Amino acid sequence: MNLGSVLAFLSFATLVALGAYLAGARWARAHQSARLERANAELARRLRELFLLQELSYLLSESLEFERIVEQIARYLVRFLDAQGAVVVLADEREGGLRVAAAEGSLAGLLARAFPGPQIGLVAAALTGEKLEVADGPAPTELLPGLEARRAAVAPLRAHGVILGAIVAVDTPDPFGPDQLRLLSTVAAHAAVVLTNARLFDQLRAGKEQWESTFDALADGIAVLDDRGRIQRANRALAGLLGQPLPSVVGGDLARELLGRPSDLAGFYQAARRGERIAPVTQRSEALRRVFRISAAPMQGDQSQGWLVVLIEDVTEQKAFEAQMIQHEKMAAIGQLVSGVAHELNNPLTSVSGLAELLLEQPATPPSTREPLRIIYEQAERAGTLVRNLLTFARQGPPDVVSVDVSDVVRRTALLLEHEVRLRRVDLVTELPPEPVVVRADRMQLQQVVVNLVTNAVQAVAANPPDRPRRVLVRARRYQDRVAIEVEDTGPGVPEELASRIFTPFFTTKEPGVGTGLGLAITYGILERHGGTLAVRRASGGGALFVAELPAAVAGGSFRDGDGASGPQHAATAGHRVLLVDGDPAVQRMISLLFSSDGHLVEAARDGAHAVELLTRGDYDLVIADPCTDVAGEMFAETLLARWPGLMRRAIFATADVRPETEEWLRRLGGRYVHKPMNARQLRAAAAQLLAT
Repeated sequence: MNLGSVLAFLSFATLVALGAYLAGARWARAHQSARLERANAELARRLRELFLLQELSYLLSESLEFERIVEQIARYLVRFLDAQGAVVVLADEREGGLRVAAAEGSLAGLLARAFPGPQIGLVAAALTGEKLEVADGPAPTELLPGLEARRAAVAPLRAHGVILGAIVAVDTPDPFGPDQLRLLSTVAAHAAVVLTNARLFDQLRAGKEQWESTFDALADGIAVLDDRGRIQRANRALAGLLGQPLPSVVGGDLARELLGRPSDLAGFYQAARRGERIAPVTQRSEALRRVFRISAAPMQGDQSQGWLVVLIEDVTEQKAFEAQMIQHEKMAAIGQLVSGVAHELNNPLTSVSGLAELLLEQPATPPSTREPLRIIYEQAERAGTLVRNLLTFARQGPPDVVSVDVSDVVRRTALLLEHEVRLRRVDLVTELPPEPVVVRADRMQLQQVVVNLVTNAVQAVAANPPDRPRRVLVRARRYQDRVAIEVEDTGPGVPEELASRIFTPFFTTKEPGVGTGLGLAITYGILERHGGTLAVRRASGGGALFVAELPAAVAGGSFRDGDGASGPQHAATAGHRVLLVDGDPAVQRMISLLFSSDGHLVEAARDGAHAVELLTRGDYDLVIADPCTDVAGEMFAETLLARWPGLMRRAIFATADVRPETEEWLRRLGGRYVHKPMNARQLRAAAAQLLAT
């Protein structure tokens, strides 16, 4: 082969190799270009998904309102999956089924529709299997009862191991591809977390609102204090207690605002911060004129170290009620104590005062004996008054209300006190209108009011020096719808600083042994129970003026005094037969002497059986008896009513039993009764009234 041939062959081979190389290079470039295009397409898709998810994140994070979030999810599905319709269904915790919380596009009509469980269909399958379910076939697939779609995808909403519901997209132009399904699953995962957070936020907000409503609705004051005792939070009740607007309370010192003395609660705060189990403290606020019970407990948490929750209760009325109950218990104890000894005291006091009075009335009693007898009589009367006052104050029973002429009560009281007034050399003057001044009251209690006021006035003027008059003036008058009883004296008067205390039980300015401090308290209580008032003023002459006011009786109708008698009382006409039934020999002797000296025939029964025997054998004009005298296991008063009912109208029951139930029992029987110790004038007056009728 020549050189030319060789060169020609090499040139041809080179050209062939060069062509092959060029062809391979072109193929490689084409293959690389296809891979680049695929990579670019994948990158674009991933970027689109990223942008879509970023936009979804923006949509879901723009609000924490549950309803707003589910609306955004449904709109997102319609927009980015190019679906004709989308819904968000949530599990109904109360009903147990499903509820459409949001709906868009062709499914918008399903909004708020409820589907009771158990469920069937594609949605139920996705919830039960907790996985994505897809339907794409020639025939429609049931999604929910009554809802079908030919092409649909359902993704469950699952977060923290709990199924919340599902998102559903229907009727896309093309079948759901892997990218769309992956996007749907990602959306469901994000949406489930956001919905869970939104639901927790709603629960937290509802709990906060409920707590705040409860906090403000509490009737007791509540304050949250920092470590310096400053109020960081308060409810409306506390602001009301302090009398300030709620914003003004925050930042203030609780102890200063409440009590005016910050130091009073310093030790209490320290004990509470240490976590000690401390009892509530009760403090009185002089500035607010209230009594508060204060409790405290430490707040928990690192951010509230040293903070306290303080409860403030207004217990003013409760403390006043407790004080009233204690006072009632004290009075009940006094009543029990006095009731226990009154029976033993009243019988001997009746004998002592009655016999002393009887001897004082005898003309033959020598002058040298009269003064000792007068002292005996006065001291016995004083002891009896003390017992009666204690009993009256301790019992404070309801009044036996009848129509009473105040003028008549004043006249009778003047007669009753005539001896004491004359003994103390005091002028007792009455100014009474000619017509009756009528009130509705308990006659005996009203008389006690007049007796107490007049007695106090007599005692006050009795201590006057010789150059000052000893005068007590009692007036009764009516003005408008009120009746006033005024007792004015020429004594030293009541000091202004004591005027507010003289009606307090057991308060007295008298010397020991002279007064008990119960008279004005009893008078005040009687008038108060009758709807009246009692006040003290300075008299024009420098003494004291006590004014007792009562509501006047309604005008119209006939008037009948509750006591059934008017005018002065006299001793009964002599010559009547009197039966005396009393187990105390001293009382028997006193009453026998009293009525025998008036010319009556008195027969005393040894006991109840003897009294029945005497009543069976003879007739009596008057019976004076202890109603509790035993007659074969029965009370004498009941025996008298059962066997001799006519004599009940001419019977006087003298009882030393001072219990309210005894009085009620005698009222039911219809008998007239008097309490021991009784004096001769009272017993004679009662006897004269009964014998006259």
